[in-house]
Amino acid sequence: MKIQIAGPGCPNCRTTEQRVKNACAEMDLAADISHVSDYAEMAALGVLRTPAVIIDGKIVSMGRVPSIADLKTLLAGKAT
Repeated sequence: MKIQIAGPGCPNCRTTEQRVKNACAEMDLAADISHVSDYAEMAALGVLRTPAVIIDGKIVSMGRVPSIADLKTLLAGKAT
């Protein structure tokens, strides 16, 4: 599973990235987690608002900091 967090590196982006890591750890999921901070790359991914969470190329959250519970729900749907 490939997970990208898109954002310029602001506190909300860092919080989102940490929550993604925590959710993966709690679910014992192996994921390739990366941070996209290049504006051109974010635009190419379709990101309009940050922070955004992209799982396997699909934006699943944008413009808010998702809770760990929300992330676990999103990840559970993608891990099947």
